[in-house]
Amino acid sequence: MATTEIARPETDSQASHLTSIRNWNQIILVGSGAIAVIVLIGWFLFASSVKTNDAQVDGHITTISPRVSGNVVNLWVDDNREVHEGDPLVEIDPRDYQAAYDQAKAAYDVALAEAQSAKVNISLTRDTTLSSTEGSVDARLVSQADLVRSQTVYQQSATASLEAAKANLEAKRATNVRAQADLKRYRPLLATGDVSQYQFDAIEATARVAESEYLAAQQQVLGAQESVEIAKAQTTAAQHQLSRSDAMLKESRAQLELVPIREAQYKSALAAVERARATEEAAALFLSYTHLVAPVSGQVTQRTVEVGQYVSPGQLLMTLVPLDRIYVTANFKETQLANVRPGQRATISADMYGGRKFEGVVDSIAGATGSRQALLPPQNATGNFVKVVQRIPVKILIQRTAQTDAVLRPGMNVEVAIHVR
Repeated sequence: MATTEIARPETDSQASHLTSIRNWNQIILVGSGAIAVIVLIGWFLFASSVKTNDAQVDGHITTISPRVSGNVVNLWVDDNREVHEGDPLVEIDPRDYQAAYDQAKAAYDVALAEAQSAKVNISLTRDTTLSSTEGSVDARLVSQADLVRSQTVYQQSATASLEAAKANLEAKRATNVRAQADLKRYRPLLATGDVSQYQFDAIEATARVAESEYLAAQQQVLGAQESVEIAKAQTTAAQHQLSRSDAMLKESRAQLELVPIREAQYKSALAAVERARATEEAAALFLSYTHLVAPVSGQVTQRTVEVGQYVSPGQLLMTLVPLDRIYVTANFKETQLANVRPGQRATISADMYGGRKFEGVVDSIAGATGSRQALLPPQNATGNFVKVVQRIPVKILIQRTAQTDAVLRPGMNVEVAIHVR
């Protein structure tokens, strides 16, 4: 019994010690779990996203500048007003450009009429030349036939008529000589009475006939000679006429060379038409430049033009900011971009709306750092230098919804967080 009483206190002490050990183990386990939870929460919050406060709102800002000079006669917009694509903005005095357009249009009409006339001249020259050539050919044939006929007549007059007349003259001369000789012989015989008066009268009549025939034969020779001269003159005239016909034929054939010249003139007229058309289109284009319209929908900003002001090409009149197409340019450190990819979700926080969150999506990552794209990029020395972490621009598109009443404007500073997991 005594032994039993001594062992019981020892058993209670061991139980108490074991209980204490169990409590410490539980505390350690609970603490370890809490630490693990805190680590997981921190990892989720910080390792699953990358953040930067070096971010600005950007947009596709459109500058409005005139392309022609002149005085502003109408102004339809004011600063900070919404306009839609195609709405009128500014009108420059169009009178000078309207006059230039009217002049160019008139010059185009003249060039077109000249081209039509040149085209008609081609057909007219071709038809006229062909007709003249055919007429010249026919005239040459007629002249050639006249020459042949004249030459034939000349040959006949020279060889036949004139020779016959000369032969007849010789015969009549011989007859007349004999008749005159007979008369001369019979005249003394009449005085002596050897021949009768009747015989003498017959001899005398024969002599007179022979003399008259001889004289007639002389006139025939003279007539034949005149006929020869006339035939010769006709032949010469026919030769000249043939020469003229040949000249006219050559001239008509030479007129055919005018057809390519007329065709070249027509092509030149067509080129003049195209030049006049281009001038007219340029004048119409300059006239259209006097009426400036909004190329995009947006808000008018930085308006510097007034009615009556003289403006010049390239002068800034106003800018259009399309607030529905803005985006954020976030400059992240190069050490933050290892897991950034296009299409990842991003959260944008703007101070203007009390830190209100906007949803976005990564569009793209710039091809160079911001310092490299500066106007004067830094030039690192070839020796030792301090390594500086560079920042690379990331373009983030803002996801607008119908319930979004807040508007971010270009130039605002925002904070961006990209959820990489």
